[in-house]
Amino acid sequence: MKVRQISVFLENKSGRLAAVTRLLGENGINIRALSIADTTDFGILRLIVNEPEKAYDVMKREGFTVSVTDVIAVAVHDRPGGLAEVLAILEAAGMNIEYLYAFTGKSAGDALVIFRVEDPDGAVDVLTRNGVRVLANGEVRGYGAERV
Repeated sequence: MKVRQISVFLENKSGRLAAVTRLLGENGINIRALSIADTTDFGILRLIVNEPEKAYDVMKREGFTVSVTDVIAVAVHDRPGGLAEVLAILEAAGMNIEYLYAFTGKSAGDALVIFRVEDPDGAVDVLTRNGVRVLANGEVRGYGAERV
């Protein structure tokens, strides 16, 4: 159960992030979660969207440097210590996390955490064996949508 993440290389100048979000909106693509990491000259925008394949095609056609990466999405109890419990499972299994980001859904009651790990299949296996709910693409695309 891996989720498709769109990564966009952005020049670090005014209007680039707005251009991406406008392009996605104009094409009916809804952003479910995002993260941006930047340096002095550029940034990497990571997106979970309702239609990742369409988002990739639209952005590529408009000249953005874009790629698709498999990540895992985990439902974490939205309470103090909820994320720590999941991270402890990955730590015990010797899994290294490259990055993560999260959002909460109002009606879902859980936080959704997106992980990029060295071994996504192994992480999914260890998490599900330990009772952690790992979400599929379709679940993430609609996660918390009722509040939008």
